[in-house]
Amino acid sequence: MRLNSLLHYAWGVILLGQPNDGRVSASNSTHSKEKPKTSSGFQMPLHYPRYQKGDYEKMEEWRLDLLLQQYGLSFDGLSLDEKKCYAMGVFLWPHQL
Repeated sequence: MRLNSLLHYAWGVILLGQPNDGRVSASNSTHSKEKPKTSSGFQMPLHYPRYQKGDYEKMEEWRLDLLLQQYGLSFDGLSLDEKKCYAMGVFLWPHQL
């Protein structure tokens, strides 16, 4: 249970820039007219991509763009090969390269 609390605290600090002890503050309640604080725009999708190197190598550009956009990443102006190399570097473990 301690590890769970530590991870919860760490995610609050990393994503929101402030500790989150699990309590709802007045600024985050539904009755407040003040806007809640938002993170930098990055939102972790529910599932981590499970593609292999060969999948990235033959992936169409629109599908790759959609995958990167789900993680808040956008690379306008880069070639398809550059996007594929980036995605493989980010989403694959070193032994999968």
